[in-house]
Amino acid sequence: MRNILLLISFLAITAGIQAQFPKKILDKAKEKVNKKVDDATAGKTEKAEKTEENNTETKETEANPAAKTNEPASFKTYSKFDFIPGEKVIGFEDFSTGAIGDFPAGWNTDASAEIVTVEGKPGRWLWFTKRGVFTPEFPAPFPDDFTFEFDLLHGIPINGAHFLVIISELSNPDQPQYYSNATNVFTIELSTANTTSSSGVTRFSGRKNSSTDIQNSDDAPMLNDKNNPAHISIWRQKERVRVYVNDQKIWDIPKAASKDAKFNAIVFYVTYAEEVVKHFVGNLRFAVGAPDTRNKLLTQNKWVTHGILFDVNSDKIKPESYGTLKEMASVLKEFPELKVKIVGHTDADGSDAANLDLSKRRSAAVKASLAADFGITETRMETDGKGESEPIDKNDSLVGKANNRRVEFIKL
Repeated sequence: MRNILLLISFLAITAGIQAQFPKKILDKAKEKVNKKVDDATAGKTEKAEKTEENNTETKETEANPAAKTNEPASFKTYSKFDFIPGEKVIGFEDFSTGAIGDFPAGWNTDASAEIVTVEGKPGRWLWFTKRGVFTPEFPAPFPDDFTFEFDLLHGIPINGAHFLVIISELSNPDQPQYYSNATNVFTIELSTANTTSSSGVTRFSGRKNSSTDIQNSDDAPMLNDKNNPAHISIWRQKERVRVYVNDQKIWDIPKAASKDAKFNAIVFYVTYAEEVVKHFVGNLRFAVGAPDTRNKLLTQNKWVTHGILFDVNSDKIKPESYGTLKEMASVLKEFPELKVKIVGHTDADGSDAANLDLSKRRSAAVKASLAADFGITETRMETDGKGESEPIDKNDSLVGKANNRRVEFIKL
């Protein structure tokens, strides 16, 4: 009899717990079970219902097929990567301040897009849900020297699905538009293959003073990776334009832009945006100023860089930092008597103690990389970290925080 009473009590308690358990969590558990049963499902968007305890919406988007065998490019693969970001960040977007499911503030479009999370990928992304043009409203006109970077994740390829990045001088940049009325423009197409047997493709075209004079195309197999985003880097130095996809320099055209061009708009143009063809962008960084590592370090005794990037809340250096580290190593090799102190800085998110520790670990990681990957003698380098204590910009915006996250090399 006693055992029966205990069993009844246990069942009553279990039922009570289940009744109190949020429906959102139960639904999520069911979804995970269903996903294991049918792991061929891809490209589906999940919207969690609002509960009494939490009115915040969440959305997860499965961008890729279930097979996830490909790994991101390693640091070593970037050995020929010579891209160096501009010295000051003036535009930054990681969609962290927008609501999931909403169109982001500070953007313009003639179509539709929404902020989402993507399963297995950190951070947030902008999913272009309709065919059209999409423009981040960065400060304009752009200078003669600037860099623009972003991560691009493609969905399932289909014939006729094109994705273009257009740097334009528009007569009215406040109106979302293609480049048909642009005086000066250069266009970069970044598209996946139309079939499983063919390669992705990039195309470059340029118009200077209303006359199209550059057109070319090349294979880009790395764009076919459905499991990992491609990191796109665009570098304009007056007339010269360089374009990189991950570690590979795809275009380096010395006369790609008009020397008089006053570019004022970055336009993403999507020609196909059905459910099976998805395009996502994330981690946009727009920076200005031509890097001058050698002069800054030798004459001003300090070089500040925003080009050494780390995983979030980590001291792991991202592969796209290779060009900046290589630039610093070349200066140290040119001047063998030169010694530097490497100082890490963070933004103000998180606690003071955690940021101080993180900045010290990141500066130590930079020293370790310069020694192990570039052969710089460790005794020539000291390290330190300042955390959030020495900001160079305000910490109340994404741009300000991006500027405060930096590495400084100080001549000793």
